[in-house]
Amino acid sequence: MAQGVIAITEQRDGKFRKVSYEVVSAGRRLADGLSCPLTAVIIGSGVEALAAEIKKHGPDKIVVLDDPGLADYRTDAYTNVVADLVKSLSPAVLIAGASAQGKDLCARLAARLDAGLAMDCTAVSVQNGAITCTRPMFGGKIFADVQIQGAPQIIAVRPNVMSIIEIARESAVEKPAVRLGEVKTEVVEKVMDSGGKVELTEAEVIVSGGRGTGGNFKPIEDLAAAMDGAVGASRSAVDEGWRKHADQVGQTGKVVSPALYIACGISGAIQHLAGMSTAKVIVAINKDPEAPVFSKADFGVVGDIFQILPEVTEAVKKIRS
Repeated sequence: MAQGVIAITEQRDGKFRKVSYEVVSAGRRLADGLSCPLTAVIIGSGVEALAAEIKKHGPDKIVVLDDPGLADYRTDAYTNVVADLVKSLSPAVLIAGASAQGKDLCARLAARLDAGLAMDCTAVSVQNGAITCTRPMFGGKIFADVQIQGAPQIIAVRPNVMSIIEIARESAVEKPAVRLGEVKTEVVEKVMDSGGKVELTEAEVIVSGGRGTGGNFKPIEDLAAAMDGAVGASRSAVDEGWRKHADQVGQTGKVVSPALYIACGISGAIQHLAGMSTAKVIVAINKDPEAPVFSKADFGVVGDIFQILPEVTEAVKKIRS
């Protein structure tokens, strides 16, 4: 009989992504609600030392899948080793982050294991032994409560949504033999963004610009830097070539859930709103008082971003100095 919760962590270059702590914390709450154990899984090469770090978030057991062939994420290699683990442990629930990597892995695992999948969940709860997942549908127009039939239930949670808890346990650490199986892909080259930028999906503060910037993102970059935040962009700004696609927020870009989202010169097309509507606080700055973005904003400022943003940046610097 299926029992237990497995939380799949995500690391890059030997360091956990923030979503890993969120996933294990959410897994702990699920395991407590189901009265079953939580197993955290670490995948990579030379990553055994990371077990001590994830212990702080409450797993009963930590499984380290360590192999040189897992150094870089490859869909087939990661799917093979996680599917083998799931078959051996027979968990009731598998939870992971809905990052780019997590979405790819969860979709493949759902097909491999013939399992139900709730993607991009913003809330997960347990009542009378049943798990309910809340997720956006129809481009974020509605939020639906869904329940998955069968086992394992695969749940991918939106980054920056689940609260992180620290509830240290003396977790047993296991390092089973890894069987990579058939792997048809290889990593030929990695090109990483430089400059130590804050990852957009993990940022607590995002300052985004749209067509109203006219291509001048300096005031937006200055405010983001002052607030230790990330710079985002609307699709129109990306289409104009003013920002890279990696900065795009929206239905065809990245879905973000920061504590603070500042939309500058963005009209607020539904495709953009679908990517940032779960931000905890939304501030909109636009010269057009009828801009649709104001309907989603907690605070709105009608005015010129090139006059307002420098003043806000200086005020932030004074407060933080």
